Amino acid sequence: MDKKIEVNKNPNVEVPIEDPALAKKQKAGMIAGVIVIIFAGILSGYFLSGAKGTGPSGTSGTVNSEKVVGSTNTQEYPDLAEGTLEVGGIDGEGTHRLIRPGGDSQTVYLTSSVVDLDQFVGKEVKVWGETHTAQKAGWFMDVGRVEVK
Repeated sequence: MDKKIEVNKNPNVEVPIEDPALAKKQKAGMIAGVIVIIFAGILSGYFLSGAKGTGPSGTSGTVNSEKVVGSTNTQEYPDLAEGTLEVGGIDGEGTHRLIRPGGDSQTVYLTSSVVDLDQFVGKEVKVWGETHTAQKAGWFMDVGRVEVK
């Protein structure tokens, strides 16, 4: 193994001598480190994305069948109402309304960022959601699951 030896003309300055074997080990170590970082990023993305039917919190799956659409997480959407789904809210609150027996005071005004409520207009449905406060609506719900009766 031939090593290059350089003559140092200035005694105050150190001249590094490059060792090819050491350089090769350093390069391999850097490549291994980059691979580990990429793998860690992929794994964290996999778990945070909600893979295997779970949401970011790890508790929310979804269902999309002919009769049921939306979240399977009943803790996130604990409130339940039944009736006929119609288009339209009240004074800007809600995009749809659920008509229930008992008159206008029993109407539930709905919105949803999870389910496309338009596909259920005119149908008898059960909705699961989370009740929110409203200015005009007596009952205002963010719907997370819809089941056609």
